[in-house]
Amino acid sequence: RQRFPAQDGSPISTTPKEIFKAFMSTDINARHPEIPVVVSPDTERPNRVPPGQRLTRRWPVLHFGRVPAINETDWAFSISGLVAEEKRLSLPEFHSLPVVRVLSDIHCVTRWSRLDNTWEGVSTCAVRDLANVLPEARFVVVHGAARFTTNLTLDDFFQPDALFAWAHDNKPLSPRHGGPVRLVVPQLYFWKSAKWATGIEFVADDRPGFWESSGYHNHGNPWLEERYSSH
Repeated sequence: RQRFPAQDGSPISTTPKEIFKAFMSTDINARHPEIPVVVSPDTERPNRVPPGQRLTRRWPVLHFGRVPAINETDWAFSISGLVAEEKRLSLPEFHSLPVVRVLSDIHCVTRWSRLDNTWEGVSTCAVRDLANVLPEARFVVVHGAARFTTNLTLDDFFQPDALFAWAHDNKPLSPRHGGPVRLVVPQLYFWKSAKWATGIEFVADDRPGFWESSGYHNHGNPWLEERYSSH
């Protein structure tokens, strides 16, 4: 059993088996047993807290600038770049894609971590199947509202626990947390999980995103403390 001190001083005690049991017993999973559930591999580490991180039960709100005003009626998700056929999906069309639920941890570059998050949305692998990505693609640029972008390798982007989420802990994502749809890539620092996602672009060459061009590390592995660029 692991006991971690939270920022408020209270212990957080849990084991992977307890987490999965609690997750599967929630009302939403009981009502929809047909929806696949993915447990992020990092939740099964002997020590789930990366170096330099401290736990919190809260979900701090961090972003640059104001929360963009997004009209869900006008929202669209584009799939472009090195694909056989570019696509554009409305929010209802996006919600009609195969749904997955993911249990994962959050690790923010600002040194807080939040364990046992549950997400619902569309797996990045389902998007891959829809897009028919061309062989020459090696990276993906995730586009968000207000011209935000982030860059990932295809290997990181297509991990089984990566998804475009519209719900967190059984509640719709609020705008300040990236709603209506945000990327979630649990194995990397949380800035890589771009808020307010509006599309993806498959490319052959790496293209640093907003934060990566502003001094953040190009990869962002929390277990290696890849916080900031050395250049």
